Amino acid sequence: MDVKNLKDYLHWLYYQYLLITSIYVLEPWEQTLFNTVLFTMVAMVIYTSYVFVPIHVRLALKFFSGLCGGQQESTVALIS
Repeated sequence: MDVKNLKDYLHWLYYQYLLITSIYVLEPWEQTLFNTVLFTMVAMVIYTSYVFVPIHVRLALKFFSGLCGGQQESTVALIS
């Protein structure tokens, strides 16, 4: 794929984004504000998913393995 086709394709994708979100009717400063808020929210969702989802998955697996008869951690301290 050459550069001109890539540029046209990206322009087409951006145009589709404008049409789907209906922000083509906004003024340029309103479009910038909308895009900033939207991309900030997307970035926060991605960051939150990266940080907190693995913790919750690990805790859920630990909980369900206990329900399904998995080995429980011993609460008795070993004395050497």
